[in-house]
Amino acid sequence: MKVSSLGDVIHTLPAVTDAKRANRRLQFDWVVEENFVEIPSWHPAVDRVIPVAFRRWRKDIIGTLRNGEFADFKKDLKRDHYDLVIDAQGLIKSGFISRLSKGLTIGLSDSTIKEPLATLFYNKVFSVPRDEHAVQRVRELFSRALNYPLSAEEMAHIDYGLDYERIGLTHKNSSNSALLFLHGTTWQSKHWPVPYWRELAVLATARGYSVRLPWGNDAEHMRAQAIAENIPGVTVLERHNLTGMARQIASADGVVSVDTGLGHLAAALAVPAVSLYGPTNPGLSGTFGQNQLQLSSSIACAPCMNKTCHYQGEPVQGVSEGQPFIVDPPCYSSHPPSQVLAALEGLIAARERTAELS
Repeated sequence: MKVSSLGDVIHTLPAVTDAKRANRRLQFDWVVEENFVEIPSWHPAVDRVIPVAFRRWRKDIIGTLRNGEFADFKKDLKRDHYDLVIDAQGLIKSGFISRLSKGLTIGLSDSTIKEPLATLFYNKVFSVPRDEHAVQRVRELFSRALNYPLSAEEMAHIDYGLDYERIGLTHKNSSNSALLFLHGTTWQSKHWPVPYWRELAVLATARGYSVRLPWGNDAEHMRAQAIAENIPGVTVLERHNLTGMARQIASADGVVSVDTGLGHLAAALAVPAVSLYGPTNPGLSGTFGQNQLQLSSSIACAPCMNKTCHYQGEPVQGVSEGQPFIVDPPCYSSHPPSQVLAALEGLIAARERTAELS
């Protein structure tokens, strides 16, 4: 199981692909937060998706116990006896769920997970190096738990295993000269400045691209409108669920993304994408797969891993639409829009060359 968040759920898909390839008889049930139930359902090896609502339940624990919702979840979880129950997340909440189910529970050792107390819920643990990317760590955990080999050559190949028909796609991508800007994220410090988004939109439309701006809440809707204001060729999309967003991503020529879960979905769909990292480190949990590029900040205090910016140095100036502005957070001064667009066009061109050769 990998309960949450969106990026973590997506990171588990290649391990499921590996396991199914090693043993065609394997079938998975997947426990996941209710907001992300669409993701596992796109993988053909997943038989049943069991939604859990920890994020909602913890807001009213007593009410959840009284209304029987948690009891119904436990009953659903215990419906089948499993050969193995793998906790791919290593959190106390995911370990707790693993112990509620029927089956031998497997997880990572206490020295290799974020919340070591989770190991109290496991029957057996495996150690996987902490300095590897999250995708590779989960793949190694599955290979050891299910006892199949993964060669270096196999580890170098990433297959998220998504069934495009389940997403409602007949093909992986259709060239329509459209770019998708994934501007929404959780931390204040992860936001690329709106003036930079506007400058990128101006540059992209001047190059003949149309620009699409998705959103998932009121704050993101307001930001999308601010980015699009008075720039021809830029469209604020209707609100989409995850399946709708997958279709939007798959139909784009390229994606520019901040550090956000939907950026990992672009990687899973192998759409050319440039992901912008300021306070976070893409080396261990960034976008991972074909046609992906991560731009990290070169500022001295990055990556700081702070949810809000604590920078106290001299203000850093940028330029947008011919006007100077203060770059906030300053770590994103390393990612001027012209550089971002050039990098994305390089990825798009490389994929087109690969397609011509295949």
